[in-house]
Amino acid sequence: MILITLQYFPLRFDVAFLNIKQEVISHGYYKIAFFSHVYTSIFVLICGIFLFSKSIRRTWPMVHKIGGKVYVLLILLIASPSGLIMAFHANGGFYSQLSFTLQAILWFVFTYLAFKYIKNGEISEHRKFMMRSYALTLSAISLRLFKWIIVTSLALPPMDTYKIVSWAGWVFNILLVEGCFIYEQRKLIFNRQIQ
Repeated sequence: MILITLQYFPLRFDVAFLNIKQEVISHGYYKIAFFSHVYTSIFVLICGIFLFSKSIRRTWPMVHKIGGKVYVLLILLIASPSGLIMAFHANGGFYSQLSFTLQAILWFVFTYLAFKYIKNGEISEHRKFMMRSYALTLSAISLRLFKWIIVTSLALPPMDTYKIVSWAGWVFNILLVEGCFIYEQRKLIFNRQIQ
């Protein structure tokens, strides 16, 4: 992801993804949304790695707290709103646009709720919503992974592939996280029963 982001330094309008977005890159608002999204999302991805480290959380709680605030502010103020603007112009038509719109909205909502719960001292709910938020953050990676799998194994037309990965990239991650919650709950119930 760092290498993908570096393609756009300094500001470049003729590389990678932007090569197929020439019809909308002429809109000033799209340029602002795109570069805001790309430049902040890489920090959100990296920041999230440290936020889920138990050793950092225990040893340096202030690092966790500051990192969490940076993560939340970047998503709520820049990454999610800019992603929403980009969603309206997503490749693949209506279904891809719908997918990215839902993803941007859920990313905002999950991140906001994680912030709200920690402010209220509800650590368990905070953890769950941060996991959901980071699952959506990681969709930048899983989307590309699913794209690679489909391109190398199925050889579908590019826009059909994009329609599939626009959903698979984030729905898979959310289902994985929700599956973890179900597993944890069942494990907890089982442990209570054998005590």
